Amino acid sequence: MENLVYVLLRGFAIGVLISAPMGPIGMLVIQRTLNKGRWAAFFTGIGASLSDLLYCLLTGFGMSFITEFVEQNQMVLQLIGSVVLAAFGIYLFRNNPARALRHPGPGANTYWKDLMTGFLFTVSNPLILFFIIGLFARFNFLLPEFEFIHYVSGYASIVIGAIFWWFSITYSVNKVRSHFNVRSLWLVNRIIGGLLIIFSIAGAVTGINDLMG
Repeated sequence: MENLVYVLLRGFAIGVLISAPMGPIGMLVIQRTLNKGRWAAFFTGIGASLSDLLYCLLTGFGMSFITEFVEQNQMVLQLIGSVVLAAFGIYLFRNNPARALRHPGPGANTYWKDLMTGFLFTVSNPLILFFIIGLFARFNFLLPEFEFIHYVSGYASIVIGAIFWWFSITYSVNKVRSHFNVRSLWLVNRIIGGLLIIFSIAGAVTGINDLMG
């Protein structure tokens, strides 16, 4: 019982910490909360959480192989991730928020697309594996004495922690959503889109320099 509480608490903390850094996916969730509403953004966060779970499972069950693959292909993966970031950044930069306001109430199909977007957006950055490995080591998440139930509970608690984070973020941002008009949303799109493009350029330059070096 003590080991179960141990893994649940640490799994929850890892889930929150994986999601908490305000990187590109965090910016996308904020943008969607303001433009499309809280639930569209929340489903985007769920997609990101599923991607994080995938990388946590890969880390837990194939740490040496996955780490070696990422290290050997780090520059190529960074370039691919930069292309994905650039595509999202250009889309947001050119997006018209008034169009979203004219069509409120997205259906289940849109939520599914939001979830898939969040998943693909996050899974395109496999370098997060190094962050996850560091968290696993820091929290002693995988111990030899753990049984199957501990692993299942631990990975489930990671997802719960990540979803809790996205629920909290979308709830908080949605509270101030009424203070934004169409021009404010347009400005948010431009700022976030521009930041994503800058991130992508920086990643591409780093990847190219590493390849040439």
